[in-house]
Amino acid sequence: MEKYWGYALALHIIFIVTWFAGLFYIVRLFIYHTEAEQKVEPEKSILQNQYKLMERRLWNGITWPSMILTLILGPCVVFMHTFPWETYLFQAYFILKLCFVAALVLYHLQCHVMFKQLQNNIVKHSSFKLRLWNEVATVLLFAIVFLIVLKSNTGFVWGMLGLIIFSATLMLAIQIYKKSRDKNSNEKEIN
Repeated sequence: MEKYWGYALALHIIFIVTWFAGLFYIVRLFIYHTEAEQKVEPEKSILQNQYKLMERRLWNGITWPSMILTLILGPCVVFMHTFPWETYLFQAYFILKLCFVAALVLYHLQCHVMFKQLQNNIVKHSSFKLRLWNEVATVLLFAIVFLIVLKSNTGFVWGMLGLIIFSATLMLAIQIYKKSRDKNSNEKEIN
């Protein structure tokens, strides 16, 4: 089993990357899909139909399969390499990492709800709210990577402090971007 561990780890990492890529991009598509709601016909229908197609292909062809394979390969990596694996599974940092992975799965499921709504022409969220939602995956990515790489709760505390500062900076940047965009939109309307 040990000789196949490297292959399982490589595949696990690849599917983590494609899962996150899918999560990051699907919410960007949701933003564009939502913003198309403000367009006039026939541009609105053309854009929204194109976004629906892109969302379906990304969600069903990349994001869902990547999540499933990540969640299958993760335990394989642990059980193939670590003996006795019980000592690894009961480390505080690893349990915390699994909690963040569970949060990521819940994030994925909420994205699926949004996906279904948009596929049925139900626009419930503003593009601003979706921009904020898009950053949740970034926060989870930081938390998971810091925990698994540093393998300590102390390192995690410093990592989370950095994450909080990063998140606050990100929120500020989003607010500045929104104000700038609104200002440019208002100037165009005046002209």
